[in-house]
Amino acid sequence: MANILICDDERDIVNALKIYLNDPDYVLFEAHNGKEAVDIVRDEEIHLVLLDIMMPVMDGIQAMSRIRETSNVPIILLTAKSEDADKVLGLNVGADDYITKPFSPLEVCARVRSQLRRYLSLGAGATKTSVVLTIGGLELDDNSKTVTLDGEQISLTKKEFEILKLLMENPNRVFSPKEIYSKVWNEDPIGTDNTVAVHIRHLREKTEINPAEPRYIKVVFGQGYKIQKGK
Repeated sequence: MANILICDDERDIVNALKIYLNDPDYVLFEAHNGKEAVDIVRDEEIHLVLLDIMMPVMDGIQAMSRIRETSNVPIILLTAKSEDADKVLGLNVGADDYITKPFSPLEVCARVRSQLRRYLSLGAGATKTSVVLTIGGLELDDNSKTVTLDGEQISLTKKEFEILKLLMENPNRVFSPKEIYSKVWNEDPIGTDNTVAVHIRHLREKTEINPAEPRYIKVVFGQGYKIQKGK
């Protein structure tokens, strides 16, 4: 069973796509602007997104950027023929494919099946060994990409999640800002100390009862950061 989100501000297009994708193996969700799409991907287990570019409140490119902070779910852009520049931008930002309006029902179904097959067999849908890291009241599930603090789920950006994962995989080990940047961003860590410091501050705000007196993420003066085990 695959959960598919259809997002377009034109309800006729949403309804047409729902007819094309009327299949007992699909559960269909719908949204009519980018913000609604972001909220649904956050709250539901979505396996594929059909996303229009030109929408009110939040456009498709902005919505995709937000979704990509926390999810690698396949995204197929719904574009007009005049939106070639937006297609290129969308593919650069993180779209997996695009379909040009007006749609061919056979093309829609074929592209959806192709992306779902790839995602469910090789991506998040594949069967994996559970990877759950726990330190005190912090629990990080690498499969579902979720973090809970004292049983309550907290929302992290992709970079915050990766930093926390790195620290939790290596409790009590001190990482310099350059080491963290190199491992999380996979880039040359020149002049990046402040970038890491900002992300650490945001992590503390989300994971600590009192960020000024942290239980978990500690600063080791002159060296870097570590996560304290056993606190």
